[in-house]
Amino acid sequence: MTEDKHAFRFDCGSTWLNLLATKGRSFSADPVERLDSPARFAEWLDRSELLPARPPTADDLARATRLRETLRVLVLATIDGTAPPHDAVTELSAFLAGHDDSVHLVVAGRLRREPPATAVDALARIARQAVDYLTGIERAALKVCPEHDCRGVFIDSAGRRRWCPSPACASRGRVRAMRARRAADQV
Repeated sequence: MTEDKHAFRFDCGSTWLNLLATKGRSFSADPVERLDSPARFAEWLDRSELLPARPPTADDLARATRLRETLRVLVLATIDGTAPPHDAVTELSAFLAGHDDSVHLVVAGRLRREPPATAVDALARIARQAVDYLTGIERAALKVCPEHDCRGVFIDSAGRRRWCPSPACASRGRVRAMRARRAADQV
């Protein structure tokens, strides 16, 4: 069975990390953009239970991809234990300051938040979730895939996972390790 490289990933452990996964193989020469249209962005928001009342626009999509890359820079700095770039912190702070999203709960078969009015409101919820992880104790469970072209971020609550949830990364890593062991045995 082959993996559809354009399929959305919802296995990273949190909505904001799933947003990062909308760009696959981010550090390769041929990254996979999964949010390639406002319609695909709307589909992703819907599957994340964040579909706004108004359909996302091309400008909303541009904001989403910009937020995604800002969050990627910040989370990789957090995991690597380095100071986050000032421009990324400033950009995220400015985004959050301009987008207040108060919580309104509704009951629709179960307890839910009221849907966001706009795609930007949905992004504000995602950004706030990211800030909670990046600044709280949850940051200790954040892990990055060691595959050089992936560097996908995921939650590793047990502390035992090595690769991101993508089967391809784990497979490539195991094959590379096996080849290295065989080469070492031949020396």
